[in-house]
Amino acid sequence: MYNNNSFINNNNNNNNSNSNTNTTNNNNMDNLINNFNYLQIGNNDKTNRSYNNYQSSSKSTTTSTTTTTNNTNNITNQPGNESPTRKTKSINSKQQPSTSLVNSSIQQQQQPNNNSSTTTTTTTAAATSTTSPPTRQGKVVSYSAVKVIGNGSFGVVFLAKVQETGDIVAIKKVLQDKRFKNRELQVMKTLSHPNVVELKNYFYSRGDRDPEEVYLNLVLEYVPDTVYRFCMNYAKHNSYVPSIYVKLFVFQLLRSVIYIHSLGICHRDIKPQNLLIDPVSGILKLCDFGNAKQLKEGEPNVSYICSRYYRAPELIFQSTKYTCSVDVWSCGCVMGELMLGTPLFQGESSVDQLVEIIKVLGAPSKQDILAMNKNYTEFKFPQVKPNPWDQVFADRFQFLQRNYQANNGSNSGSQIDPFIEMNNSVDLITKLLQYDPKRRITPMDALAHPFFDELRIPNVKLPNGKPLPSHLFIFSDQEWSMLQNQDLKDSILPRQ
Repeated sequence: MYNNNSFINNNNNNNNSNSNTNTTNNNNMDNLINNFNYLQIGNNDKTNRSYNNYQSSSKSTTTSTTTTTNNTNNITNQPGNESPTRKTKSINSKQQPSTSLVNSSIQQQQQPNNNSSTTTTTTTAAATSTTSPPTRQGKVVSYSAVKVIGNGSFGVVFLAKVQETGDIVAIKKVLQDKRFKNRELQVMKTLSHPNVVELKNYFYSRGDRDPEEVYLNLVLEYVPDTVYRFCMNYAKHNSYVPSIYVKLFVFQLLRSVIYIHSLGICHRDIKPQNLLIDPVSGILKLCDFGNAKQLKEGEPNVSYICSRYYRAPELIFQSTKYTCSVDVWSCGCVMGELMLGTPLFQGESSVDQLVEIIKVLGAPSKQDILAMNKNYTEFKFPQVKPNPWDQVFADRFQFLQRNYQANNGSNSGSQIDPFIEMNNSVDLITKLLQYDPKRRITPMDALAHPFFDELRIPNVKLPNGKPLPSHLFIFSDQEWSMLQNQDLKDSILPRQ
């Protein structure tokens, strides 16, 4: 379900590319440095964090907010699951399904995701929950809003029904700045991948209360669940996500990242809430491209980006010359959360987020700091040793052992020896979560990692008896273009 603000753009992305820059704020970083020594750096306590604590934290991070800041570099105390936001006029988060998506006699322009010519038409619709935008063939299609399934400071998501076909879709409605093109729309129009949510159509509508307001409505494929809710369901039953699902979801996430990176696009807000899944088929789709941007070498970008729990350390160090590797860090955080059942790093502020990372990875070296932001040449962290991953995932290891013994190695998602399972998972997450962005494993190399070998076994099935998604190993030429070592291809593809 599109809950927990899935599809909600928590950043003002109607700015042109020139506006998406910032300068390193030395005062903020000095504040981080000065405060660091006063923060407690003790033993890692992630395995002791209960579902109730996570649930309480999550409630505060998924409600509609209008957090404001005049400087996107400011280190603030925004909740970890929210993206950094800028001050803007928000959509009423209490908007009900009966609210019209289209007012009467509105000039609407719609561009399907197939690079066909734009169709413009004038349609007349009553001020109800039914819309009538033109299709790619110029025909009128009616959408009936069923209910609100997500909302935030920058938009509302409706579950809607196509009246002519009965198909269910999700419509993301966001306030459009007339001065700029919507970057999310521009990005999504270029995307077509089985692990990326599909943009079916889009259209514009007027505001109910202010006719001068223009809203962009993105018509998206509907996917019923999220990785966030999937994890929470296991956590509240004091259980862990089965390993086969961890592998399947992370594998597909990496594929989606490979694809968008091959186009030069960095997502910049990968988190469980933005990973849609069909729990029956196991298919995962990356969504919410509100913070996505095509990064260009040498061009500065805002550092106050990405939801805090999943924010790469170079962003905390306020680097403006970061690369798509920030997405790789986020993938490592998602993998850790799937394994642990709760976010791996749960900082209450940007400063605290760095402390939480150091509790697990140890203090970054001078070389690491230079790699993250070369402006901080003199700063040294106190010596903090890393916390062994086997301690971080100790409870999960016991869970794997119990499952393995109970199933006697049967084909149930638990047939891999738990010692091998944990060694492989620790090795992969270590390679994903490196301070130095250049030392992080590439998504394509990650697919060849032994951690995913279970997916390559012929006829392996999900715990519900369903086969793995049919597209899992069908790669496009665009994806293979990211393969730097051709010898890895055989390691990625399933065994014959």
